Formats: sequence, structure tokens, C-alpha cells
Amino acid sequence: MDKPLTERIDACGGLVDMAAFEAAEGYATARRAVTEMTPQEIQEIVKEANLRGRGGAGFPTGVKWGFVPKDEHAGAGHKYLVCNADEMEPGTFKDRYLMEYDPHMLIEGMIIGAFAIQADKAYVFLRGEYHESYRLLNNAIAEAKAKGYLGEGIFGSSFDLELAVHRSAGRYICGEETALLNALEGKRAQPRTKPPFPPASGAWGRPTIVNNVETLCNVPAILQNGAEWFQDLGLGEDAGTKIYGVSGRVNNPGLWELPMGTTIREIIEQHAGGMQDGYELRGILPGGASTEFLIEEHFDLPMEYGTIQAAGSRMGTGTMILMDDSICPVDMSRNLQHFFAQESCGFCTPCREGLPWLEQLLLDIEEGRGQPGDLELLETNASLIGAPGNTFCLHATGAIEPLASALKYFREDFEAHIRDGRCPQAGH
Repeated sequence: MDKPLTERIDACGGLVDMAAFEAAEGYATARRAVTEMTPQEIQEIVKEANLRGRGGAGFPTGVKWGFVPKDEHAGAGHKYLVCNADEMEPGTFKDRYLMEYDPHMLIEGMIIGAFAIQADKAYVFLRGEYHESYRLLNNAIAEAKAKGYLGEGIFGSSFDLELAVHRSAGRYICGEETALLNALEGKRAQPRTKPPFPPASGAWGRPTIVNNVETLCNVPAILQNGAEWFQDLGLGEDAGTKIYGVSGRVNNPGLWELPMGTTIREIIEQHAGGMQDGYELRGILPGGASTEFLIEEHFDLPMEYGTIQAAGSRMGTGTMILMDDSICPVDMSRNLQHFFAQESCGFCTPCREGLPWLEQLLLDIEEGRGQPGDLELLETNASLIGAPGNTFCLHATGAIEPLASALKYFREDFEAHIRDGRCPQAGH
């Protein structure tokens, strides 16, 4: 099984329903985990497999689960497992694919994850616009309950687990796990002070783990096939497969499950079909809108966490946004700042006031009103707004990353706008 996440989807040619899922031994791994294994054994296997979070941060999943206090230290009350299915990162659509084609795989992963941390309550925190995901997940949850896979005494054991879907009211900031938890509790989606961290005090003040959809979907296959099998799927330091994505002017935009460490060039040229006729690739945002640009010199690098970070960017969600030679880097930067300015929670002055100010300055440059010294002004303010520690969370830092790298790699485009008093690509 070299494609643990998408093999059943490929075989079914579409939605994997309960019958197809069970026919492929679906829920058998969760049954074995709950009835034959201890939570500590599951945590150790996931830790040994080196499963890293697929939501963007890449934190080791087994290590994260181990931060949850054991029952004797947690006190009386619930523990929670929350699946982050908000997926508000521009250019990212991998989690939606998993939920809409194999929802039972996510449920099975959540059962195992909840048992591993002894959580009796679980939520899928779902992006509000994902109407089809909402319908399919609720249908799958109802089917799992009817089979005795959710609810009281699942698989005939003493372990109880209630799972519900929570529809998010929106905003990008819910990608930050403490803002997500505030929204789940019905509060304003605003990050919390840390410490305490969610594994010790999360939802309603109780121990909570937040994992991404793709992360949890990997868990059943790891337990079924073993940690060594998962490690061997990767081509380099990082284990497993990754759902990579490409959006832009390629011949075959979409998603592909590939070995972790597949190169940028292979993903774009082989799987995405290369650039459309008449367009040349200038740069990519490798992991969504909040990552730094990479250019031609980086395209032979493997898409893995450490390598992309060493190149000056982040792998993020692994879903690339491509910038071809018909796109103005200044206008693309302005468009990105517009998004991040809109999505700020508004708590911090540098983020609330600074991002709209940057957007306006970029608009002036794009429309021919740029002045000498504007680029230095952009750089100075970007460095102040985006410096970690100058704002309560890392929203502003992520917003600045594509802008700072655009100024680094495409500075001539910015200079031409100011020198000529117009966008060089206007009218083309």
C-alpha cells in the first residue's frame, strides 16, 4: 500500500462509502487499537513512525499526544480531540478532498487518536463553506454510530467516544489552534496566551489535542502496517507520503499523494503536467499563501520540512501556488496583503493597522503612484510588523513572508513600477 490515504479512493473511483470502507478492512485497525492495545503503545508507534503534522507546522504527532496528562494527573472531566478541518490557507484544498471522498478514514483516525490520549469527546472543526464535507461527514458519523464504532462502549469495550462536526463561522485565524478552541467554545476567534498549552488546558480548560485532517488520516495505516513501513515510504528524512497540490497555469492542476521528499520539479512537471503553452514559471509559494517565494534555483529541492526551511521558506501545507510570467509580483503581493489584512483578528495594532497600510502602499506602487524610497519603507515596516514577538500570534509573520521574499527575488519589478510610473504588464 504505497498510497495509504488515497488507495481506496482510487479503487472506488469516488466516494468510499461504509460498505467499501469495511471491505478494505476499515475500522478493523481502530477495533484492534481500542480492544487490544494501550494508549501508550499507540503513542509510541506513532512517535516511532515520525508522523509530523500535515497542517503546516510539522510538529511530531506522537510527541504532541504525549503532552496530555495521564488520567491520574488530569483531574476529573473530559479530554478532547479536535480535528482542524478549517483549511482557510489560500491555495490549499487537500483536506477537503479527504473528507469528501473517504470520510470514514478520518473518523477511524480520530477514534484511534482519541483512544491514544483517552479523550471521550471529539470534534471536527470544519470550514463553514465546506457544505458537502459537512453533509458527508455527518452521514459517515451516523453510519459509524449505528455500527457501534462511536458512542458508548465502542467495539464492545469500556471506551466511550462522542464525535460531532462543528461548523466554523470563518476567519483564517482559526488555523491557530487556540483561536480555533475559542471559536469552538462560542467565543471570538482570537489566540490565547500560552502557556498553558492546549494539551494541558485547551477546550473548556481541559486537556485537548488539535490535529489536522491529513495527519489523523495517516494514523490507521501506521498502526496497520507498522512504524518502519511508514518511515520507508519517505524519500529522505521525513516519513510517509504527502498530499501535494498545485494551482496555477499548469496543464493538470490538482492533488497527488506522493512520497514525502518528492522534488518541486517532479511535482510540477510530471504530475501537474508542466506549464501551459505560452507561460513560464517565475516563482512558487510552496505551502500556501503564508510561505516565502522560491524560484528556479530551488526547483530541484525535495518537498520536505527541513530542506524547504533551509532554502528560506516553509513547506506549510505542501500545496503550491504558482506565479507565471503573466502575473505581476507587485499586484500578487498586494492581493495577498489584502487577504491577510481582512483576516486579521484585529487584536494587535501592527497587524490590524499595519497590514492594511502595506496593502495601500502596494496598491499605490501598482497603479503608478509609487515614490522613490517606497521600497525601503516597505521593507522597514514589513520587518517591524512581521517580526515574531511584535504581535500576539504569528498571523502578521505569515502575512509578511510572501511580501519580503517578493522584494528579495522580484525587486526589479517593484523598481520598474516606481521608475516608469506604471505596471510594466498593464494592458498585456
